[in-house]
Amino acid sequence: MTTLIDDRRVRAREASPARYFYFHMALACAATAFLGFAPTYWVPLAQRTLSASPVIHFHGLLFFTWSLYFVLQTWLAASGRVVNHRSLGIAGVSLATAMTIFGFLASVHVMQHSAALGQKEAGIGFSIVPMSGIAFFAVVFVLAIMNTRRPEVHKRLMLLAAVSILDAAIARWFLTFLAPSGPPGPPPVPVTIAPAVVASLLLVVAMVRDWRTEGRVHPVYIYGTLALLAVKVLNWPVSETAAWHAFAGGILALAQ
Repeated sequence: MTTLIDDRRVRAREASPARYFYFHMALACAATAFLGFAPTYWVPLAQRTLSASPVIHFHGLLFFTWSLYFVLQTWLAASGRVVNHRSLGIAGVSLATAMTIFGFLASVHVMQHSAALGQKEAGIGFSIVPMSGIAFFAVVFVLAIMNTRRPEVHKRLMLLAAVSILDAAIARWFLTFLAPSGPPGPPPVPVTIAPAVVASLLLVVAMVRDWRTEGRVHPVYIYGTLALLAVKVLNWPVSETAAWHAFAGGILALAQ
């Protein structure tokens, strides 16, 4: 009996770091979001030099709150506070819904701002990036909620959802340090692919962890990562089609 108890204690100590893997990944997502927006949002905001519409401020607040919420939820799950984790799930649904709404409104605002700068068509083309991004996040989040009784699927979908919105933060560093000088306006759609690939490296880390601990990579990571990158790559050709310009242009016309 003593040997059995000791064995259980050893297994518990060995399993503990594994239980906190998603918590650590959530911390990485939150750090990426904060550091990514630091040069273009947090620092100017602290210096009171940032000029942005209320829609953008609400958008930023909701998305960063999501990062903190994801950290809290993964910590609750890892520390065994499953009841609290499930209770806060309702708040997560409300938060994700608000993010989807304000993500769409921020996309419209970008088109309006681009039109005001005389770059209407460029703004309409670029709008596919934030719109497809928030749509992907919403779909994955809904799938995660539908799989709450399958924790191995649920937690991987939640990580996929969190990673899917990090390309905007990473892109800020690309634009800050690599973008050529020129008039303000939306960047070309192709430049958004590289930040998405960088963000996906977090999913690669999760895949490696799966391979080492489970002996295989979970299908959520395989198909989810492929779908995420497919969306980011297809944004480029779709953004140049007449159909997209008619669709997004119609939304812009309604907003004006």
